[in-house]
Amino acid sequence: MKSILITGCSSGIGYYCAKRLHDEGFNVIAACKKQVDVDALTALGLTAILLDLCDENSVQLGFKRALELCNNELDALFNNGAYGQPGAIEDLPTDALRAQFEVNFFSWHTLTNLAIKHMRIRGQGRIIYNSSVLGLVALPYRGAYNASKFALEGLADTLRMELAQTNIQVSLIEPGPITSKFRENALHAFMTNIDIDNSAHATSYQKQLDRLKSNSAPQSFTLGPDAVYNKLIHAFTAKKAKPRYYVTFPTYFMGYLKRLLSTNMLDKVLLKNK
Repeated sequence: MKSILITGCSSGIGYYCAKRLHDEGFNVIAACKKQVDVDALTALGLTAILLDLCDENSVQLGFKRALELCNNELDALFNNGAYGQPGAIEDLPTDALRAQFEVNFFSWHTLTNLAIKHMRIRGQGRIIYNSSVLGLVALPYRGAYNASKFALEGLADTLRMELAQTNIQVSLIEPGPITSKFRENALHAFMTNIDIDNSAHATSYQKQLDRLKSNSAPQSFTLGPDAVYNKLIHAFTAKKAKPRYYVTFPTYFMGYLKRLLSTNMLDKVLLKNK
């Protein structure tokens, strides 16, 4: 039975993928930041652990516990737990940017290196990153999240080449809009770290607040977390995983435009969708 560690399983993509893989008979170790979420998943019959991506010690202990729960036979790591810090670059406190990278980038790097050490001993494994269309193109007021995902794309591409002579495969999943609590968490980060009233972007921020507070789908072409699962299962189980998996029409479309248009032309397109 193949084993996989998934982070960010309290809701959204992580929750869906953990439950679906468990139902399909895989040995899933679902990691959550809060004990209440660990308890909720355990009540559903899943194997869940406490792993706080904001805490280096928690990451180390969580990975150790995951190995114990799969008898030191971890086949895959799905780095999924993340959040978005909205706000204009000039309004973004450096500490808020550090916090964004701590969760979305540095903690994933720690887990990945722990997993690689284990997988080298076993002679095989899969490292799967849940990136974003915003790791391919940038949008205004998403600078912190863009930066973390652009960094992730570069790190994963380099890692894939460095592991080319091993049986450890590296994949990036790149979703566009997916139904989740992403906007709810982003709104909290926005209100906590951005001085909206005293910003030169205060008027534009109202549109961002309306978007984050809306109960409707984030935008056209929004898909459910099953769309990500369909890519994850291939990256996890296929004999040869793909380096990249696009999810949702906006990702395919933006990937195409980035190859086709000049930077100035692409900026004009993206500014219409800010």
